[in-house]
Amino acid sequence: MSAVLYGEITLKDGLVEQSNFNDYRMIRMKDMPVVEVHIVPSTESPRGIGEPTVPPLAPAIANAIFAAIGKRVRNLPLSKSGLA
Repeated sequence: MSAVLYGEITLKDGLVEQSNFNDYRMIRMKDMPVVEVHIVPSTESPRGIGEPTVPPLAPAIANAIFAAIGKRVRNLPLSKSGLA
């Protein structure tokens, strides 16, 4: 969600300006929406459970913005569009 909302690596004089998480904007717990997790029972061997949620996150947020204000957002991070 941080990447969708704020994730941008900037360059100045040919060097990356962000050196670590202290100067790379991240979403904070207080900004995080409520998340419901449903784990489907399976007889398959255990696999990662967090990674499958990453790819649809940006389109889901962009579609929610479209549903709310009728504006399509096609560029990330959303902060560059004034929407984060």
